[in-house]
Parts: sequence; structure tokens; C-alpha cells
Amino acid sequence: MKKQIFNPFLPLNKYIPDGEPHIFGDRIYLFGSHDKEGGDTFCALDYEFFSAQLDDLSDWSSKGINYSAKQDTLYSKERPYMYAPDVVRGNDRRYYLYYCLAGNKGDGGYYGPISVAVCDTPDGKYEYLGYVKNQDGTEFNKFICFDPAVMNDNGTIRLYYGTAMPRGMCLPKPLKAVAAPIFEKIYGKSKEEILSEPSVWGANMITLCDDMLTVKTDAVRIIPEKTRGTDFEGHGFFEGSSIRKINNTYYFIYSSQLNHELCYATSKYPDRDFKYGGTIVSAGDVGLNGRKEKDSLNTVGTTHGSIECINGRWYVFYHRLTHGSDYSRQACAEPIEIKTDGSIEQTEISSCGLNSKPLIAKGKYPSVIACHITNGKMPRVSNKQCKKPIPMVTHKNDERYIANIGGKTTITYKWFDFENQNGTLELDIDSNADGEIQVFTNGKTIARKRINPFGRKTIVLEYQVENKNKQDLSIRFFGKGKFDLYSLNFKENEI
Repeated sequence: MKKQIFNPFLPLNKYIPDGEPHIFGDRIYLFGSHDKEGGDTFCALDYEFFSAQLDDLSDWSSKGINYSAKQDTLYSKERPYMYAPDVVRGNDRRYYLYYCLAGNKGDGGYYGPISVAVCDTPDGKYEYLGYVKNQDGTEFNKFICFDPAVMNDNGTIRLYYGTAMPRGMCLPKPLKAVAAPIFEKIYGKSKEEILSEPSVWGANMITLCDDMLTVKTDAVRIIPEKTRGTDFEGHGFFEGSSIRKINNTYYFIYSSQLNHELCYATSKYPDRDFKYGGTIVSAGDVGLNGRKEKDSLNTVGTTHGSIECINGRWYVFYHRLTHGSDYSRQACAEPIEIKTDGSIEQTEISSCGLNSKPLIAKGKYPSVIACHITNGKMPRVSNKQCKKPIPMVTHKNDERYIANIGGKTTITYKWFDFENQNGTLELDIDSNADGEIQVFTNGKTIARKRINPFGRKTIVLEYQVENKNKQDLSIRFFGKGKFDLYSLNFKENEI
């Protein structure tokens, strides 16, 4: 690393969720959707792909917009947005981009088909190629064509896709029949398709011909829709398909029906016998050390991402929510370990991410690199915006900050190494509050400061830490009113 890197690891004004990390040549690329800062719908902007040198994960850059939704011949005012993409290198050594179009807040996103674009380089200007089609040239639209993931498996092009009903719903046939008119409207399927077995809901795989468009083998269901009594129970497939092959084992990574977590399943085969593995990451650290969903450490909603090995170390790429909504999501990453038995333990979300070691408690950091932002009752905002003034990352003009920090709010950063046990912490705040700010490391108070409604000001806190290495740092407020936090600045005490 030429410099430190933290979460979110892209420029703070960039919102690239649903990230698929892939290594091509000597660079790691992140192919994802593109949200608008403070937006009111998913994926409002055209694709912009970022990358970094493998030997310097602190320096991510893009070449600007790589592909526009208007290039797609199926583009319309009703479906103008491009959802979670994936990119694969074809057997002709060109790069193929797979995605789906959708409308406002996801309307029409389940109609299909899957669109395809092509480019000579991973992050060049892609050109529309067509859509995934049957051998007779008609649109391939079996089951629900959503969230495509694609891999080149030693020359075989495999495409994974699908979605499920939210929150683990699995209705019996009589109830499906009653609800069929609603499902027909949402999913663009006929009553006969909705009542068919296997259901239209679930994770599926097809293979493609060398033209990267034509279906070669028919769709097969790889994870059961009905999970009760199976190892998937409680963590069934919802959306966000991703696929990797590691040591001759296929890892299917997906967003579970809990929606805030990335899970994985493994098989020795690409199209069957997948067994549930566990949770890789939760955006609210739900499940970690037994934490319940009601105790989520962040606002949570949709999630989508995958894993990649960079310089011999595995990472999981995921996204976090900002602006108290599901429509402005930012890319984050954490180190993970794949054990000798192939299992992956749930990793803890952090401020460090790709840095792979604690940040140095020296100099200035933006407040928004906090990994936990909670008032003890953070909401679920799947496909919506919270109307209450909750603590959250937001922006005004060209500044990003944490807003609405009130009583019972805790802002946490993981982790810092302190060069000295004594120092000064400057907090840039905008106060409409009356009370006391307290700073903790590993649960012990190291500094405190009274504040009142003085507006924008930098306050200075003297701190003393017991231990210098790998400290989590938390900021809590005790009092009335709220304040906003813009930055943290660590300084050594003057002698």
C-alpha cells in the first residue's frame, strides 16, 4: 500500500453497490451498479467501473462512464435503469457485460430478459450486443431473469440468475392461485407459470454458446425454493447471484432472504447439490456473536457482492447504506479466510477494509468511515427511505458527514493503532445539542467534552489510552438535541 485505505474504499462521492470484483491482468476491477448520491431510486446512473493495481489497493480510479442504459435497444422511460451487472472474459478474449433493466424502485425489473454488452478491455467503452436468447432467437425468459452472474469455467460459459419472494415466503399452491394476479403484474409471468413446479422463484443456471448470447443448455434450479427442514432454512436464496470456483469447488454467493447478509453455498458440481455454508458478512453485523436483527449496528436493506483473492488474500466485497435509504449504497470490503475445509466464517465489518490492518491514529479522517452507526433501534429500509431523523451518513453540497447524532447514538470505528498513549482528538461538529460527548476505546472512556448549540465548530478533547494496538474507537452523546460529525483529527500533545 502506498497509503492507507478505509471503508468505503472508493471516492466518497461515488456510490457503486452490487459489486462484482474480478482480476484481469494486473488489476482488480469492481463491476457494480451506480446509485445517485442522495437518490430516490435504485441504480439511477450509468455504469462506471473502478479498478486498482493489485499491489496498491489504496488507489482506485475509473475512466468515467463505461456504458449507458440508452445504448440498450430495450431502454424505455418505464425501464431506464441498469441493475447489478457482472463481467466475464469470453473465449474470444473479449469482455462481456451482463445486466437487467428496471424501472423506478425496481418496477419491471423482473420482466427480463438479460442484456449483454461487449468491450475489448475490462473498463473501456462497452457496446450493446443483444440479449440472452433461445436457440430460435426469441428472448430467454425462463423463471425470473434477474441479477445475472457469469463465469468462464474452462471454456464453458455459465450464467446464474434468479430471485425469490422476500422474507422467505413460500406460499402453498392455493394461496399462489389467489395471489396470481398480483404476481403476474410484479413478475411479468402468466398464472400457469406462477403455479408451475418448479416455481418461477429460485436460483438457476444455464450455459451459453460461444456467441455469449444463445442458451446452450436449459435452466436448472440449483438451490431449493422451499428451505424448511433443509440446511438453507433461515438463510434461503433471495437475489444477488455470484459464482466462484475455488480448488475445484463451486461457491455460490448470494443475498439471503434476510436481505442484509451475503451467504454462500458450495458444491463439487456447477448445477446441483449445493449445500449451505454460512454467512460471510452482514451489513449490520447481525448474526456475529449471536447478535439479533433488532440489534443491528447499522441501517440495513439490500445487499449484493462477492469474494476475490488478491495477492494471496481473500476479501468479501459488499455495500453499505447511506442517507437513511436503500438508494445510495457504497462499496466496502473486508478480509476473510477460507479454511482448509473450505468453510468461511462470518467476518466483522470494519473501517479498515482493504487496509487489512488497523488505521494509524494520526492525522485527519472523514467521519463517514464509521463502520457502526446506531441509536439502538436502527430500521430496515429495503426499497424505501426512512422518514425519521436517524443517525446516518449523508451529504450537503460537497461535504459528507454523519447527521442526527443524538442521545443513545454510538458511532464506532474499527480499528485504530495509537502511536502514543496520550494525544488530542479534534472533532469537527455542527451542534444543535446540549450535553456531553464521550469517546471510548474498547469500551473504556478516554475523553469527554461538554457541548451546547454553538453551530459549526471544532472541539478539542485530550485523550489517554491504556493500550495502543488495535483499539475500536466509539463516540457517544449523552444529552438533548443532535449534532453532526464531519471529521476526526488525531494530534500528538504538544510538549
